[in-house]
Amino acid sequence: MEKKDVGIVGTGIYIPTPRMNAKEISDATRGVWSEAAVIEKLGIRQKPLPGPNDGTQEMGALAALDCLKNTGVDPKDLDVILCVGEEWKEYPLTTSACYIQDRIGATNAWGIDVQNRCCTTVAAMKIAKDMLMADDDIHMVMVVGGYRNGDFVDYTDKNMSMMYNLGAGGGAIILKKNYHKNLLLGSYVISDGSLARTAGVQIGGQANPLTLENLEESKKSLRLMDPIKMKDRLNEVSMPNWFKCIDKAFEQAHIQKSELSYLAVLHMKRSGHLSMLKDLNLSESQSIYLEEYGHIGQIDQILSLHLALQTGQVKEGTVLSMVAAGIGYVWAANVIKWGKSM
Repeated sequence: MEKKDVGIVGTGIYIPTPRMNAKEISDATRGVWSEAAVIEKLGIRQKPLPGPNDGTQEMGALAALDCLKNTGVDPKDLDVILCVGEEWKEYPLTTSACYIQDRIGATNAWGIDVQNRCCTTVAAMKIAKDMLMADDDIHMVMVVGGYRNGDFVDYTDKNMSMMYNLGAGGGAIILKKNYHKNLLLGSYVISDGSLARTAGVQIGGQANPLTLENLEESKKSLRLMDPIKMKDRLNEVSMPNWFKCIDKAFEQAHIQKSELSYLAVLHMKRSGHLSMLKDLNLSESQSIYLEEYGHIGQIDQILSLHLALQTGQVKEGTVLSMVAAGIGYVWAANVIKWGKSM
């Protein structure tokens, strides 16, 4: 009996046209962050902003269409759509996966929304592989979504500097059973529920409903709700958890970590990015620092892979790891061997 595998067929990306550059971010902080500091410390030269028609669901659909174009996949051959689009979307309580299903003509698929903040894509790829391996009726899964949580950022909130990089865009990636190339070999996820309510949109839910008095404030209420607890805990566990995820994913993949040759990592401050590369014995050329894009949430890993395929940084034989973290707090990593399986 042939051993099953799951491989990546291809990717798609949608990046809106409007941009916010480092000077504009500096101005929005009222000079607390200089333009030079935004570039050198926060690592943002510019980031995409949503245009008037760039809703979360629609950006996911546009990325899905790009993915279908790039791969030549017939949308009718998709069995499942796992939507990783954010909860901030065109209409609350609508299912983004179903919207995307209809927009791309995936009439034979069923869809569901999954959420893990900026860890969602890596976690959903694990879910997709597990589904493909376990269910004989599932042969191809699209992981897709859009992101524009930057709408909620208050640049005058000094605690929020870690989120000044939030941008907008959409991404899609297709995984196929028995594809025999570009194999997803291992995945590992860690969550720390003690940080579940240390960050989020503070106004507009059941605990703090919208009122006439807080309406304007609510529009910029993505906050660190317990900044001391969050920062102290992250300083203690964040890097160890990340490296545990990477180590465990390589153990699952039965590949030596020393074979890692490309890191598809979310955008973070420049020093953190360089430190992670150093700890993994990678050069700057073995990753793409997303300083021209900022942080598009869970889309970052798809974007990084998409760009690296264009530049040739990922090619036949490349061993890569997608690395993510999301408020909640969650850490994740996977291992992918690009090219034909032996």
